[in-house]
Amino acid sequence: MENELCEKPVRIKTEFESPGFPDEMLKEIKDTSYSCDVCSKLFSESGHLDIHKCVHTGEKPHHCDICGKSFSCKSQLLRHERIHTQETAFHCDVCGKTFSKSHTLNTHKCIRSEQKLHQCDICDKFFSKSGNLNSHKRIHTGEKPYHCDICGKSFTTSGALSTHRLIHTGRKPYRCETCGKSFSVPSKLTRHVYIHTGEKPYCCDFCGKSFSQNVDLSKHIRVHTGEKPYHCDICGKSCSTSSDLIKHKRVHTEEKPFLCDICGKSYSLSSHLNTHKRIHSGETLFHCDVCGKSFSRGGILNAHKRIHTGEKPYHCDVCDRSFSTSSSLNAHKRFHTGEKPYHCDICGKSFSENSNLNAHKRIHTGEKPYNCDICGKSFSHRSAFNNHKHIHIAEK
Repeated sequence: MENELCEKPVRIKTEFESPGFPDEMLKEIKDTSYSCDVCSKLFSESGHLDIHKCVHTGEKPHHCDICGKSFSCKSQLLRHERIHTQETAFHCDVCGKTFSKSHTLNTHKCIRSEQKLHQCDICDKFFSKSGNLNSHKRIHTGEKPYHCDICGKSFTTSGALSTHRLIHTGRKPYRCETCGKSFSVPSKLTRHVYIHTGEKPYCCDFCGKSFSQNVDLSKHIRVHTGEKPYHCDICGKSCSTSSDLIKHKRVHTEEKPFLCDICGKSYSLSSHLNTHKRIHSGETLFHCDVCGKSFSRGGILNAHKRIHTGEKPYHCDVCDRSFSTSSSLNAHKRFHTGEKPYHCDICGKSFSENSNLNAHKRIHTGEKPYNCDICGKSFSHRSAFNNHKHIHIAEK
């Protein structure tokens, strides 16, 4: 539950980005849209694509001529300039007072109406009801006091539990008039209808991007604010969403809940399992037009192409070094922060990269997965194996 300061969602229509569109509509959109050649995201106008590309290049072409600060899009610059000009674009229709940001105006309106505000002492968010504040605090504490007496699943709010219980009853009384799909609660039907209408009524005050669900807007806003309210109780790392925290914790627990039903191999992420399954099916959907190599995912192809182009769109804001993939940048940043989130459960030693932890564990297990097909000798590390091969090359 996010900050709900007397706000009504702004109803506007924008980019059609949802993967849930019917095939015919999606094809029509793609035929009349502009695609990012780095991440394949679609936009309805070329100008929006140009703005988006700055995410990859780090380019900030819009400069404040007062303080020199730079921004990737003009709307951010205009909002920033109000700091210098003291321009106030949002007006209270009751007392006439003006504000530079819409959410500040909304807070003011609640105060004018003598509506008591309740503030979170962890992240400073305001709520109009103490009950909403108490529910919000469970984001930070992880508390889930409402339990389903059928399956044992726990929830942070009684409303979420009530919604969940409908799964067990099988009742879906709310039906979509367009496609006939049924839902257990009206809010899910409302969100579903946006697939057909393309409506995205929840708008970001920072960049103007719109979303069909308020929860997606709340997650997106953390990109601008840097807020990471979900904390790992093992290593202290913070995450912007609860799902990211769940995924992160598998680094410590080594849990791999996604199992391949063909070979039995398991993975910590469903996306990794889906990619793996294409090995069995032989499915390779994305082909490099330079060297002909094939890939199971478009994102992997895009990263591969940078080998040919030399492009390195991910920049370190500490030392200005650049990388071809975001994962490489994240691993590099740990050299600056000293973060070592990967821990050996045998001796407790910590590492900045998971691959280094896996190599280290072979000291304890004695595993030697790299085998020389000439002399049969085995090695625990690839680097030692590569050095060994030079012995046979020299013998020739």
